[in-house]
Amino acid sequence: MLKILTGFAACCRAFDLRVSTSEVLDAARHLELVDPLDPREFKLAVRANFAKSRRDQSRFDFLFDLFFHGIRTDKDEALTPEIGKITQALRQSLSDDPMEQALVDFLDNEPLAFIDQIHALHTKEERPQKIFKSNMGQLSSKLGVMLQINAIKSKIMALLDQEAHGDLGDALKDHFTERMNRAFALATEEPREHNDALKEKSQAATGENLLKDKPFANLTALEVIEMRAVIEGLVRKLKDQVGRRFAVKNRGVIDIKKTLRNSGKFQGVPLNIAFKNKPPRKSSIVALCDVSGSVWSGARFMLTLLYSLQECFARVKSFVFVADMAEVTELFQDLDINDAIDQALGDDTINRNAPTDYGSSFQQFKHDHMNDLNQKTTLIILGDGRSNYLNPQATILGEMRERCRRIIWLNPEKINTWTTGDSEIASYKTHCHEVRTCMNLNHLTEFIEELVL
Repeated sequence: MLKILTGFAACCRAFDLRVSTSEVLDAARHLELVDPLDPREFKLAVRANFAKSRRDQSRFDFLFDLFFHGIRTDKDEALTPEIGKITQALRQSLSDDPMEQALVDFLDNEPLAFIDQIHALHTKEERPQKIFKSNMGQLSSKLGVMLQINAIKSKIMALLDQEAHGDLGDALKDHFTERMNRAFALATEEPREHNDALKEKSQAATGENLLKDKPFANLTALEVIEMRAVIEGLVRKLKDQVGRRFAVKNRGVIDIKKTLRNSGKFQGVPLNIAFKNKPPRKSSIVALCDVSGSVWSGARFMLTLLYSLQECFARVKSFVFVADMAEVTELFQDLDINDAIDQALGDDTINRNAPTDYGSSFQQFKHDHMNDLNQKTTLIILGDGRSNYLNPQATILGEMRERCRRIIWLNPEKINTWTTGDSEIASYKTHCHEVRTCMNLNHLTEFIEELVL
């Protein structure tokens, strides 16, 4: 049993599930307390030790079904000697290509190498491309694996036609066909993490104020100027609310020493109670703003609010991107807010006419700015998630989630358009804590109030 558990643990590690040696030993001890022949009890005992959170359970369930039911079945035990002969003959006819050898191991009930290769393929990062952008790198790799699977399947069927006939030949053909189909499914699909705690918020227009309800993309130049005045009033209101909130929260526990020292001059009458002051807990903000097309107007107002209220946060860092990413934090330290925004959105380092590429931008952030994220950081992403059918590289967003406190995605589109066309929100929201509509100033104001207050 311990050998089987260690083999399964190795497959879990290859699939990015953290399983330690002590957890394997704990699972083995727990299996002594239940009936290991009961499928439900066996799975629960192993999952309790191997799956750390609800998000890990989808990967665990996928691997468990593959390892214990997909490649290890009772009907295959009688065919084991014949299967070994076929796989041995197949090894001699193949090259030393790692993927082909991993496929043969998969057919021979050793899935680790194939799982490792496939997971590396799914999480592969595309190299940055400056001239001609496409996601053909990963797609061509997957296509190559599919062709290898079909080629090996054809070789197996040819071997079976030569060496196995009758019922045995049919049974072997069914076995290898099912096994190759599982390999094909593993190469083309990868389970997504559960994200039951995701908050999706779709907001409708209130109809109270036409300017505040008007989508950012539809604002005229005059309305943008009017919106600045509205935002200034909003900022003053929020600063007052935050000041009162922090003033109340600033009072901590009773300071005994200070109370006795102050009361000593009056012999304790009256007794003036002194409290220890505690600094307000402020979170850090990292904002990634898509400034392409109609999204840039929303980025303008969000950055205005964030930097107008920056004393409410421990730190605010901001980045803008289309296909490449650039940090604009220093502009807000040296210039007036409106001038800094105009310069940030008009920066020559960002080609706003380039096709939007979220995957490339996330990759650049990972390599250059990942250390800006910590467990006190709230990562805010403003964008429509439309990546022009390029590789979304959503696994990078998963790595960012592990580093920061929470990820909030603000989408300037209606929720019924999030799954249409080239939108990758379905891939990205798996790694977000909250996804919400942010089309106008009312939506943005509500979000900022929740963030600050």
